[in-house]
Amino acid sequence: MDQGLNVVLIEKLPGGEMKEIETRRWSMNMVSSLEHVNYLVVSDQEYETIEGRLNVDQERLELLLVKMKHDS
Repeated sequence: MDQGLNVVLIEKLPGGEMKEIETRRWSMNMVSSLEHVNYLVVSDQEYETIEGRLNVDQERLELLLVKMKHDS
C-alpha cells in the first residue's frame, strides 16, 4: 500500500527569507509527477519549483518555491 511522503512547501521571499507555506502528505504518484512539472498551485496561488531536498532525518521532501506574479 502506498504510504506517501510528507512534503513541505517553502516559499523563497524576494528578500531571500524562507517562509513555510504548508506541510501535506502526498501520494507517491504526486511525488513522481514532480519529474514532469515546474509549477504548483497552492491555495489558488501559482509557484515555480526551484529545488527539492529529501530530508532523511525528518522523513520529508522539502520543496523550495517562488511565487509567480501575473499581470492583471
